[in-house]
This record gives sequence, C-alpha cells and structure tokens, in this order.
Amino acid sequence: MPDDYSSSLNLPKTDFPMRANLAVRELEILEAWNDMDLYNMRLKQNQGKPTYILHDGPPFANGDIHTGHTLNKILKDIVIKSKSMSGFFTPYVPGWDTHGLPIERQAIKKLKISKDKADAGEFRKVCANFAMKYVNAQREQFKRLGVLADWDNPYLTLDPKFEAQQIRIFGEMVAKKYIYRGLKPVYWCTECETALAEAEIEYTDHQVDSIFVKFPIVNVPERCKGINLDKANIVIWTTTTWTLPGNVAIAVGPHFDYALVEVNGEKLIMAEKLVESVMQTARLSDYRIVESFTGADLEGMTCAHPFLDRNSTVILADLVTLESGTGCVHIAPGHGIEDYLACRDYPDIPIVVPIDGKGVMNELAGPFEGQYYEKANKTIKQHLEDTHFLLAVQPLVHQYPHCWRCQNPIVFRATEQWFASVDELKHQALAEIKKVEWIPKWGEERISKMIADRTDWCISRQRLWGVPIPIFYCEKCNEPIMEQEIINHVAEIFEKHGSNSWFELDANELMPNEYKCKCGNTAFRKEMDTMDVWFDSGTSHSGVLELRPGLNSPADMYLEGNDQYRGWFQSSLLTSISHTGKAPYKTVLTHGFVVDSEGKKMSKSLGNGIDPNDIIKQYGADMLRLWVASSDYRTDVKISLDIMKQLSEIYRKIRNTARFMLGNLYDFTPGKDSVPVESLTELDLYALMKLHALIEKTRESFEIYDYHVIYQAVHNFCVVDMSSFYLDIIKDRLYTELKNHPTRRSAQTVMYEVLDALVRILAPLISFTADEIWSYIPKSDDIRAKSVHLSTFPSVNTDYFSTEFEEKWNKIF
Repeated sequence: MPDDYSSSLNLPKTDFPMRANLAVRELEILEAWNDMDLYNMRLKQNQGKPTYILHDGPPFANGDIHTGHTLNKILKDIVIKSKSMSGFFTPYVPGWDTHGLPIERQAIKKLKISKDKADAGEFRKVCANFAMKYVNAQREQFKRLGVLADWDNPYLTLDPKFEAQQIRIFGEMVAKKYIYRGLKPVYWCTECETALAEAEIEYTDHQVDSIFVKFPIVNVPERCKGINLDKANIVIWTTTTWTLPGNVAIAVGPHFDYALVEVNGEKLIMAEKLVESVMQTARLSDYRIVESFTGADLEGMTCAHPFLDRNSTVILADLVTLESGTGCVHIAPGHGIEDYLACRDYPDIPIVVPIDGKGVMNELAGPFEGQYYEKANKTIKQHLEDTHFLLAVQPLVHQYPHCWRCQNPIVFRATEQWFASVDELKHQALAEIKKVEWIPKWGEERISKMIADRTDWCISRQRLWGVPIPIFYCEKCNEPIMEQEIINHVAEIFEKHGSNSWFELDANELMPNEYKCKCGNTAFRKEMDTMDVWFDSGTSHSGVLELRPGLNSPADMYLEGNDQYRGWFQSSLLTSISHTGKAPYKTVLTHGFVVDSEGKKMSKSLGNGIDPNDIIKQYGADMLRLWVASSDYRTDVKISLDIMKQLSEIYRKIRNTARFMLGNLYDFTPGKDSVPVESLTELDLYALMKLHALIEKTRESFEIYDYHVIYQAVHNFCVVDMSSFYLDIIKDRLYTELKNHPTRRSAQTVMYEVLDALVRILAPLISFTADEIWSYIPKSDDIRAKSVHLSTFPSVNTDYFSTEFEEKWNKIF
C-alpha cells in the first residue's frame, strides 16, 4: 500500500492521524505512560485476578544493552503484556547481576592496579559504582524498548537483603551437608586468576601439537614377569604438553588388547588396535608385534617419568578409548577431572599441581620452573625430542575451553575450593525437570543430560567483588566452622550493613559473642573467597520471589537464551532443590542467539554488531519489537540493516491499513452510528468472518508463545484481506454515499470492529504504535481505557463462522 493510500480522503490535514517520525512519537508516548504510571495502573486493574509471574534472569550490569538483551527483554514484555490482556495479574520485577568478574575487570582497568594490591573497601566501592552506572543506563534503554516493569524497584544482587537471603540459602546447604571444601581440578583462567564455573566456559577451535611420548618401564607386575619387557616403553599421547610435569599415572582399558611392538631396536607398548595408526604417524614401517596381553595385565606396572625424578603407575580406567592416541592415557589428576576421578581408586597416587594461579610453572615442574605454561608446551616438546623420549608429533585442531570474559584458553588446575555436591541433588533435580514444561521440548533432554553428567559445582572464586563465603577457620586447629547458626548470624549482619562488612570487620566481630571452637580456641580467621555469581542469581527464587510482596515461587516462567541451560536454569534448579525440594519454575522458554545475515555470531572483533540504540534512532523501538515478533526465536535469530529495512516496509503496510480506517472513521461514533449485524452487507460480514478467524488464530498463538505466527497472520490480514480486497472495494461507498447512508455506516461499523480488535492483538507486539492507534479510535459515550495496555484481548464470535458462507466467497474469489 503506498504512503498516500488515504490521501484521497479529502479531509483537513489536521484529521490525518499517525504521521511518520515514530522515534520521536515514541518518546511522547513513553512520557504519557510514565505520567499515568501505566505499569501500576495495569496491576491495580488486574488485582485479585490469577497471578502470572515471569521471573527476570538478571543481565550483567557491565555495559550498554546489545541485540541479545533486546531480543530477551522484548520477548518477556510480549509474554507479560499478553498475559495481562488475557486477565492475569502480572507483576514484573526486573533484576541485575551486579557482582562478578565482568565488573571487576572493568574496575581493574579504571584503578590500573591488580586486585591483590588494592584496598578491599576502595576496590569494592569502585565495582559497586560501576555496576550501578550500568544498572541505570540499561534501565533507561530497556524502558525505551517499551518494556513495562517495576523499574523503580528492581532487584539487585548487591542489595543487602538479597545478599542476606543468599547467605541463608548457603547455610541451609551447609546444614544438609551439600557444601564441602576439597582439592579438585577446576576450570582456571590464568588471565583472570580465578576458578570458573562450567557456565563461564566457551569452546572454540584451538590448534595444538599433540605428542606421543615414551615412558620407560622400570617395574612390572608378577603376571608380566614372563614377558621380555627389558628396555620397553609405554607410549602415551597428549594434546596438552604442559601438563606432563603433573603426570603420576598412565591409564589403560582393562578389557582392551595391548601389544608389545618391536621397532628400530625399541620395544613399545600400546593398544593393539592403534598400532598401525601410531606407526604411520611416527613414519615407522619396519615393525612387528611380538606379544599381546590385556590392559588388566598391566595394572601396577611402574614407569619412569621422562624428565622428572618421579615414577608413573599404570592404572585401569574406563575413560580410555581407542578412538585416537595409543590407548595409554597420560594421567595428571591435578589437571583434569576425569584424571582425578580415575585416581580415586588408587589412594597412593598423589595429586601434583606444577602450575600457579598466573599460569607459571612452579618448582614441581623441574627444569621448566618459571616458564608460562604456553611457552612450556614448546620447551618440553623440544626437551623430549633432545632426550629421545618423543616418538611423534601430530598437529591437531580441537575444541578447547576458553574463558567467557577474556577469551583466553583456560587450564585445568587442582586447587582448594568450595564445592556444592551435585551428586546429592541429582536424583531430585532430574525428577523435578520432568514436571516442568520446556519450550522447545528438547530443552528437557538437554538439561537432564547436563545435570546427569555434571560433576560437583565449584562455588568459590578468588575475587574481591562478590558475596563472601561465610566460613571461619579456627586459628589453632585450622578446622572450618560450618554451623548454620553462625552463617545465619552473618546473614543478619549483611542484611543491616551489606556484605562490605565482611571486609571491614575482623572475624571475631562477625561471629556470635563468646563462640568457642571445639578445641576451645576463640580466635578465628575469615574465608576470603567469594561466591560464584551463578550462586548469587541462582538464589533469586528465594531472594526475590519469596520476599517481594505480590510475587510467589515457583515462578510461572523463566525465559532466557539457550546458553542458560548450563547457567541460570541449572544454578536456580540446584539451589531451589536444596531449599524447597522443588524446581523454581513451572515453564522454561528459551531463545537462540542473535546472529548476522550470514548466521555468524555478533562480535565487535568481526565488526558485524548492530547497536539497538542506532536502530531506535533510525526506525523507532517498534521496529525492534516487530523484528522480535517476526522471528522464530527457538532458533538463532538473524538481524541486519537489510532485514530492518524489509521489516520497515511491512510495518508501513500494517500502519497504513490502520491509517486508512482511522481516516474514514472521522465522523463515526460507536453505538450512535453503528449498524446492527443483521443490516450489514454480505461483504461486510465476510470481513468480520476474516477478523474473527484472525482473533481465534492469534489468541491460540499467544497461548503457546508462537509470536511469529501472529506476525504472519496480522500481516496477511492487513495486506490481503483488508487492503487488497475489503478496503479497496468499500472506497466507493465511503467516498460517494451520503454521510449517513446505511451502506457507508455499515462499512464504518466493520472498520471500527476491525480496528478495535486489531489494535488489541498488536498491543503486546508493537506497543507504541498500538497505543497511538488506540488514542485515535473513535470513542463512544462509554468510558474507554486510557491505554490499549489496560484493555483485554478481543473475544472470538463463532456466529460469524459459516462453512457455506466461506465456500461461497471462495468461489467469488
């Protein structure tokens, strides 16, 4: 439909509503919403009706919003507005994640000092100020998207009441024996110098030199005494050369067949199935298998470490496969959780950690002490080659974990950390997952597998900016004080004074008066690690839903990106299971990532990012809302300037359809000028049949969150059913008949019904435009809501449906 579609109306210019410049007009509408306190008006109107709670997953307050935030917040707003218009009481409390590494990194940049040299109080103040700066910035940017929420009272993870409740949840987990401290390998970022959770890891391609290394056999078990293993070597394969100083064992599969291979005067042991591939990699052709035995026969064999004064014991483990390598697995329990678990059945095998928190090799690395681990990769390989322990090198590109913030490769490093025992929670968690509605449905299987495969949750971080882990240690016996009563006492202090008090007060000031350790000592020190931010946000089901008036737990819906299956969905589930035994949500809806027109992830380094604020300045926020509504969010969602331009044409057609009808209702008063149904023309009845088919389809689609189906149905209705057919035909009636002619009033009656229903359907999707249309629709003597967002969805009238009638008009077409 052309821009001047309604120009033939020959009306005074002042009668033309809904002119262009949407970006400016939206600001006026936002001001009107603010003046009337629209969010609270809507709540007051629906007070006493069934409650629907969508619990907001908190974004990090560390920068302006991006297109991913835009997709997420608009989707939530569509859900809430549609539920409100369906007759629900829909309080929506937005939140922000205000602790953690992303904010701390920015503080380090600002102060230009390391956290180790900073005054804790000053450092935390800088972090808090930085976080609040972006809470305020993001709040205004989310408002600009047309999102209605309790913006004046959001939840913040740095709020003392929130922190106190988080501490109480921790205390409950301590009381139930879910929390323990142990030496285990964890994801460790040497750049950020902290442990990381699985949710803070991203896997990307990483090129390495995998190496085949010979370990000389120095002692054989009794059952192998009859085999000539003099000067024989077990050959291991590894992709992480720098972990060899941590080697203490070699794992073999107990039921696999292993071969003793003679080649160039050497004897090598490896899996029989892999002999040929290893020889090809090593470019050795003149070899022969002289003996075979099972992996079980090798258990207890001892090998000499190739460059350290240490032995390596052969153990049996199910982690061994024959897909690649040699079938003899290099085991460093200080550098891998699988290695750690494999050694639990062998208590005499030590855990060696030859690398510090900065990634530098320590004295346990022997000649490589002082080298950064990535440099050690090269020097260790060269040393093995010089000493003839290197059998072969094979370049390899594989998926390797990287830190989600600094994008650097991480290391696996065993350190003393605090853990939550997931094994204790798995059974109940898996049972609760089955009770939740997952959208898309494959979400259930995805999170179930993640929970089933998950190891214990490392909840401690070596950072200053976060909620402290409220554990004390006895200065005399060094035992951790893990009593719920003491933890709750700390929670009371945090609720009154905030978590900064942990750093401002000494241990005895934080503990109850006259407390004594079991050993009789009364002097204590504080744990200085802070909690994983996923524990912060993961307890919001209690810190927000249980504490805020008008809210309740479990929430009706959690709605986030599909990366939260391993993040917020899991941390919320695990803490809720420990707290109440129930899942914190009834429905979980996930969306994909925002990608460019070629399907590539948005990235500053690639230069393909689009700032939503730029889109708003050019097109208005309703264009972003239409983009969200038009997308099948269950998969990755594409955005580009070309896509926005195409959507702007579709938006213009929908808008101009409304403009045409409004322009022709300038002298129509509902009720007074309306024509009864029995007096409508057959063409008008056909238009109403199409309208109610649209209402039925969109109501059903809102119920199942299929917003792109609504977008398509509305677009088709406006362009095909209305503009190209019905509105085109009735122009003659509208322009040539007398003002009160029955057929003219018949057409106006239908246009009013169409517009009144259409604007309600559009309200959750393009909220500004819908409210603007609403303000121009003719009003009857009855009181009309001040905003379309205070109205309800139109109801379906099945009286307009007739198969015979529809078939007749299909023939006419």
